[in-house]
Amino acid sequence: MAEHEHVRVAVIGSGFGGLGAAVRLRREGITDFVVLERADSVGGTWRDNSYPGCACDVPSHLYSFSFAPNPDWPRTFSGQEHIRAYLEHVTDVFGLRPHLRFGAEVKLMTWDPERLRWDIETTNGSLSADIVVSATGPLSDPKIPDIPGLESFPGKVFHSARWDHDYDLSGKRVAMVGTGASAIQIVPAIQPRVAKLTLFQRTPPWVMPRMDRAISGAERRLHRALPFTTQLRRGLLWGIRELQVQAFTKHPDELGFVEQLARRNIARAIKDPALRAKLTPDYRIGCKRILLSSTYYPTLVKPNVDVVAGGLSEIRGSTVVAADGSAAEVDAIVFGTGFHVTDMPIAERVVGAEGRTLAESWKDGMQALRGASAAGFPNWMTVIGPNTGLGNSSMILMIESQLNYMADYVRQLDVLGGRAALDARPGAVEAWNRMVQERMKRTVWNTGGCTSWYLDASGRNTTIWPGTTTEFRKATRRVDLAEYEVLRAPARTGATQSASQSATQDVTKAEVAS
Repeated sequence: MAEHEHVRVAVIGSGFGGLGAAVRLRREGITDFVVLERADSVGGTWRDNSYPGCACDVPSHLYSFSFAPNPDWPRTFSGQEHIRAYLEHVTDVFGLRPHLRFGAEVKLMTWDPERLRWDIETTNGSLSADIVVSATGPLSDPKIPDIPGLESFPGKVFHSARWDHDYDLSGKRVAMVGTGASAIQIVPAIQPRVAKLTLFQRTPPWVMPRMDRAISGAERRLHRALPFTTQLRRGLLWGIRELQVQAFTKHPDELGFVEQLARRNIARAIKDPALRAKLTPDYRIGCKRILLSSTYYPTLVKPNVDVVAGGLSEIRGSTVVAADGSAAEVDAIVFGTGFHVTDMPIAERVVGAEGRTLAESWKDGMQALRGASAAGFPNWMTVIGPNTGLGNSSMILMIESQLNYMADYVRQLDVLGGRAALDARPGAVEAWNRMVQERMKRTVWNTGGCTSWYLDASGRNTTIWPGTTTEFRKATRRVDLAEYEVLRAPARTGATQSASQSATQDVTKAEVAS
């Protein structure tokens, strides 16, 4: 990285959000940007998560960019390797390689109010940027619980998102901690080759059958020959989910029928009443993420699998001890315990206009205007920011909406001309957040009787969007300048009084105009 390099836009991360931002910038005619990536390849969460059985639980044709349809998805639900290959393909097709800076983990981003720019320190040198687009993603930094005795465990320990492929699990006694989206894919994948698998379940998930199948050659040929058929398929998948949203956001009682189907799914595979009781949730379906698997329950009845209904409470040597006191000797511990979602680690490294970090600004809970802008952090926006997550559809739809917002943000700065920055007004951020939290009150995520990773330390849902993807797209189509304060660079020392007054008038005019 060149010494004192300055760019128009710095994008942080090269997963779906970062690559999408890069494509959108190029389509807007902006080529003066870099994509800073801490790893040595693109892919984000689909690069990091390479555990056995890793796959997406959103249909392939919906879990891809609308501007980069893929007629050749091999299955209705894609595996990790296919999604990662798709992101590499997008990188090449849209000419993003020259913009990528690998091995450039951001250590610190500091706003310079004099120059109206961000000074960025990375592990691969320093640079500055007029605008920062943070696309680090909520599923990027693994969370391992603080278990007494873990540091003295003599065996192998790793998180599902940092899978150690050099360690052979064959014939080993393995503890799997957690029963979330990753764990229910890992368990069936490793069970046949391990000697003993002890599954530590704090809260049982609701699991529905996964309607996965190979996409036939004839279907793929049709999609290649007639591209509108790919769009049609995507539109159908989107429409079904859009119609389902109301049950999650406004009428959780309507989920009773789905719950009955999920209960039948448990009953079909689990004949032992005691095990069935362990695996049946006591909260409304949808409160936590609904998981998809047709192999999870059948795996749990295998003779080498033991389900412990209680979290892992301590480790004594090579013995793992559950909250209920039951113990097991293991050779390896795999944590499927999720990520730092409501306490984004990048927030510690962003220092805003008042010298405060974003983490300090968000200490009472994350909040951002339209999921993108935080007050006191000019020209800094996040993709997949607070309250932009989805409980039942494709995150790519939300990412593309946020990219529309980013594109208009850059356009607005161009219209303002000169050196300018936009800083979200605190009142606008609060009004948006009030609306979101008010709508959240009746959703299944708040009323369903569970504690999920959607909630922050104070029990507030700062993760999920409480509406349809259509509503969010409408809300992020344009940047409303009335919600922002327009900043101009202060007059240089020694400049004439009239120039100083002129600059002040510029700010005043800009604020009035907004």
